[in-house]
Amino acid sequence: MLSPESAAVVRATLPAVGGALDEITTRFYGTMFSEQPELLDGLFNRGNQASGEQRRALAGSIAAFAQALLADPDARPHALLSRIAHKHAALGVTEDQYTIVHKYLFRAIGDVLGDAVTPEVAGAWDEVYWLMAGALIAREARLYQEAGVDPRRPWRQWTVVERREETADVVSFLLRPADGEPVPPARAGQYVSVRVLMPDGVHQLRQYSLSGGPDDQLRRITVKRVPGADEAPEGEVSNQLHRTVRTGDELTLSAPFGDVVLDDSEAPLLLVSAGIGCTPMAGMLEHLVATGSGREVWVLHADRSPADHALRADTRRLVDELPDARAQFWYEQDAAAEPGAREGLMETEGLQLPADADVYLCGSLPFMRAARTQLLEAGVPARRIRYEVFGPDLWLAHAEG
Repeated sequence: MLSPESAAVVRATLPAVGGALDEITTRFYGTMFSEQPELLDGLFNRGNQASGEQRRALAGSIAAFAQALLADPDARPHALLSRIAHKHAALGVTEDQYTIVHKYLFRAIGDVLGDAVTPEVAGAWDEVYWLMAGALIAREARLYQEAGVDPRRPWRQWTVVERREETADVVSFLLRPADGEPVPPARAGQYVSVRVLMPDGVHQLRQYSLSGGPDDQLRRITVKRVPGADEAPEGEVSNQLHRTVRTGDELTLSAPFGDVVLDDSEAPLLLVSAGIGCTPMAGMLEHLVATGSGREVWVLHADRSPADHALRADTRRLVDELPDARAQFWYEQDAAAEPGAREGLMETEGLQLPADADVYLCGSLPFMRAARTQLLEAGVPARRIRYEVFGPDLWLAHAEG
């Protein structure tokens, strides 16, 4: 627990530290990568660094954890820690790396805040850091143990048995373990990290949802090519996979992780997605079909057009195979090309959605915020709404935890 003395110091300095966190984390990453560039080879994603998403997620997580401790010194914000621990486990983060992060983070705090960082201030925030790090290390150790993964050797080779073009910008890869050993167990909704060697010799990682069901021989991931936009660079990993990976090639994957998974329940189920956010939903539908589920299922999806809607045929097929399922699609363009689709953005008003449903959201943050608001207005309790973010979580770190 956070000591009363440190809690008083953290409470007094949180506004100053919180206000400077963006500058602190910018300096932290810049210095750490300058002095230890090997960390960019297979651990930190360069695209997230360039966009600032990783920096903002780290800053928000630290502030949210500190605020939780101030509210209750014994508290551990479960949702925040669980989300981070699963991301770390999918990257093969090890305990010793927390010491490296501590070194550069606290150097950055001193550089930015200067004389304001007295020994008492440094000691109080050091306590916050190691409480958070200790909680994450313990959770990650359990995740590695449950998955049977050695974090020093977290990678496994998989052979591409089929490359399937889903849309002009989306491709699926069906994969089989290259060593012929069994496929490790996964839960519907989880993701894997894909480790790719880039043309400049640096390995980069990206997480992709398992878009297939509980097959004991194959695994499927579905990858959307991310183009460059404005000042944001193109998605390195997605474009490299699209350009270079063909049937017969091998990919390097982590074990499956992720805390937004389909629970065993008989409650009605709402799967709400937009764009490539359909991928974990497809995996959940495959699982429901494979297990003979009789749950009431609603699939709500929004996309640019039917031609841009990845896994659309699979979704229709799976919905038809379930005894109590229905799908509703919204398209900004060409909605008439898909029977029963509606034109425009997703609008749930008028749908007779079950208020006692378990809800899973996946899509862009603006979409998920809008969808969540509509669902709350329809009477769905907030506690029943879960969501998945592709990349650093910029929502949860600023939420209630």
